[in-house]
This record gives sequence, structure tokens and C-alpha cells, in this order.
Amino acid sequence: MKAIIYLFLATVLFTSCNETKKVIDVAGSVQLSGNYNVVSINDQVVEEKVPTISFFALDKSIRGNTGCNSFFGKYVLDLYALSFTEIGSTEMACDPKIMDLENAFLNALRNTGSYVLENDALTLYSKTDRSVLLVASKQRNEQE
Repeated sequence: MKAIIYLFLATVLFTSCNETKKVIDVAGSVQLSGNYNVVSINDQVVEEKVPTISFFALDKSIRGNTGCNSFFGKYVLDLYALSFTEIGSTEMACDPKIMDLENAFLNALRNTGSYVLENDALTLYSKTDRSVLLVASKQRNEQE
């Protein structure tokens, strides 16, 4: 009888933890939703042709502009772990300086392992050494 009770409690605890994680993931995805302007990439301030990124919680997709080309993809959120998949972009050629910025931006997305969102500042961290890859500022709607 004790074994059945322990099994029941373990099942409830496991299910509760799993449901709590799902709620946290959904909340994180909703919090992340919105439009961002990139402020810096690899500690280099971006001043012109600023890349943008938009997060869409409903289908966990991203879209934006690299400063030259449009891009799209998906994101996976697991508590504070964040990664980007299926990233694609248009292929227009731009000034070499802007193309370097585009490559750095897309590489930052591809190498993201975690994030922090504080005071409308999104910071993406490397999956290998947790160094800062990118900082972006959330755009505020006039209604907020």
C-alpha cells in the first residue's frame, strides 16, 4: 500500500513540475515577444543600419532585418535557455561593412545558448562560454 502511495505522490510531483515548467516557458515566450533594435554585437556598438528582431510567441518564430537583408527563423525557449533554428535570409549584396555586421548578427543568433531580459534590454549569451553575443533594446508601443 505504501508503494502505491509513494508512486502516486511521485507521479503528482513529476506532473506538477512538468506543468510548472510549461507555464514558465509560455510566460517567458510571451515576455520575450515584441520588437527589438540591436544595440551591440560582440561588444561593438551598432550605430547605422541597425539590425532588428521580432519574437512571435504564438508560433515561436522570429523575423527581422540584418541591416541589409530580411531574415526569419524559429526559437526554442527552455527556462533561460534560448536557441534559434531554421534561420534563413534574403541574399541581397550590400556594402562590405554592412555585410560584416549582418554576418556577426546571424552568427550571434546561431551561437546563442541563453538570455536575460531586464528593463527592456535583451542580452543573448554564448552557448559555449556564456560571453555576451548581442544586446538589443525592446521597442515600446506608444500605448504602453
